[in-house]
Amino acid sequence: MPSAPARRYRRRAEGGQLVAAHRRGKAMWCDTVDADGNAGPALGIHLGMGGRIIVTAPDGESTSRYGGGDPHVGERETDKPEWTRFSLTFEDGGQLRLFDKRRLGRVRLDPDVDALGPDAAEVGREEFRSRIQASTAPIKARLLDQSVVAGIGNLLADEVLWRASISPSRRSKTLDDDTVDELRVVLRRAIRSAIAKGGVHTGEIIPFRKADATCPRCGAPMSRGTVGGRTTWWCSNEQA
Repeated sequence: MPSAPARRYRRRAEGGQLVAAHRRGKAMWCDTVDADGNAGPALGIHLGMGGRIIVTAPDGESTSRYGGGDPHVGERETDKPEWTRFSLTFEDGGQLRLFDKRRLGRVRLDPDVDALGPDAAEVGREEFRSRIQASTAPIKARLLDQSVVAGIGNLLADEVLWRASISPSRRSKTLDDDTVDELRVVLRRAIRSAIAKGGVHTGEIIPFRKADATCPRCGAPMSRGTVGGRTTWWCSNEQA
């Protein structure tokens, strides 16, 4: 039996339409209208760490023009039913599904997107300066705070701080304008690279986030610790 939240969403969404899609950082949401054309609840979708959105065509029609990845995800013998976290069936029989083996992906009605900071790939120079330099928190913790800048996760934070040769535990307020400007340039570059290559796991430092690894740039041992509540790796020389 569907959960109470699922039943509530079904009552509010049945007969409606998805009319626009948006993204800020890691958050995605779709605007909806009800059967009478009135604004309905926003459908918020978060992929977690490994979720995928799958869009399939109506039964009996080719899926090639719809895109959205492998249409058989969630239907293979090795796929468990609980890995399909959410499904929405359209009037023509097509579907939108959230598939996530790690079960961290989630769907929310009317997500609080106003609580998010500006998108990491789009934030302007002056705003980035003011948001980063306004705190005494460690710079990595500041980058991970989605209310400050939206879209930076643990791997991306390690990647950009290594590229910029900044210690993850350095206090944000101690970074001068030039350093913060360079950090923003490096961040945008790292995001573009991750998009082009298929994810932040393709970053330059990511393969070296392990015991006994050395910095690929200078050869110094990689260090490991906890910053902002997250496991963190950095170069013991260049990011000391």
